[in-house]
Amino acid sequence: MSDQPSSPTMKAIVQDRYGLPDVLVIGEIPRPQSGDGELLVRVHAAGVDAGVWHLTAGMPYFVRLMGFGLRRPKLPVRGMDFAGRVEAVGANVAGFAIGDEVYGTCDGSYAEYAVARPERVAHAPANLTAEQAAAVPISGVTALKAVRDVGQVRPGQRVLVTGAGGGVGTYAVQLAKHFGAHVTGVCSTARADLVRSLGADEVVDRTKDDFTRTGQPYDLIIDTAGNRRLGDVRRALKPQGTLVIVGGEGGGRWFGGFDRTLRAAVLSRFVKQRLRGLISTERTADLEALAELIEAGAVTPAIDRTFPLSEAAKAVQYLHEGRARGKVVVTV
Repeated sequence: MSDQPSSPTMKAIVQDRYGLPDVLVIGEIPRPQSGDGELLVRVHAAGVDAGVWHLTAGMPYFVRLMGFGLRRPKLPVRGMDFAGRVEAVGANVAGFAIGDEVYGTCDGSYAEYAVARPERVAHAPANLTAEQAAAVPISGVTALKAVRDVGQVRPGQRVLVTGAGGGVGTYAVQLAKHFGAHVTGVCSTARADLVRSLGADEVVDRTKDDFTRTGQPYDLIIDTAGNRRLGDVRRALKPQGTLVIVGGEGGGRWFGGFDRTLRAAVLSRFVKQRLRGLISTERTADLEALAELIEAGAVTPAIDRTFPLSEAAKAVQYLHEGRARGKVVVTV
């Protein structure tokens, strides 16, 4: 019998095959160690976004072709957004120290510990709880890039946000208002009050009205996880307006919502309107910019529900069913 000390373990949400969220189970696995250029973080909370569901299901198949594993997930632990405390700092890492409260993204945040690259991490906003901070990175950075970088919003412009009561949409509404736009949010009846509370000047109830047929043209439309035909959405866009497609649901088994982005890229070559797809990557500079806006009170995470780590599968299912008003968070 060996007297070697056993390696430390941790609780984590793991999956060994693609499928519905019930393939996500809690298990005991070895605790990761940070290497050169890495941070080891004690995770306090982790966000839930549509990307987690796609990686769980392995759908559309395009996701698997992007390197996540053809037949089964290459990385067994799910989760990307996180907020927590730095436990160890690898060699050649600057700007972080043990004990720092941080937030960002990594591979495998539905666990007690996770390893993150410092270029995807920033110091967490001082005025947020861990649960609130974990709801920011992916959705917040995506909205920031859609509004500020691709959309290039200017004061006085008219901006429409579809899915305004969802994860990305709640941030897009607030950011567009911060940059001086007149903002219209499109959402369901159940989310209308939330969208108004975030600062939207107007709210279109998608169950009652069709924003593509109101006759109101917009300088910028941020289409979050939409499935409307491009021709319909373009009808609500000014002749030289900009459409930013953020994700997308529906579509075929191979490309899912990505096909709208591909078609928009082709069509944009032949029309005056700017039709752009957005695939966002979280970087420290953007996380720091969001932290400043949050600490200044310009942006606030909107959280619907939190689930304990043991119920991560329920959290992913809850989001996928479209029931969330704002963000869903897993507490660790």
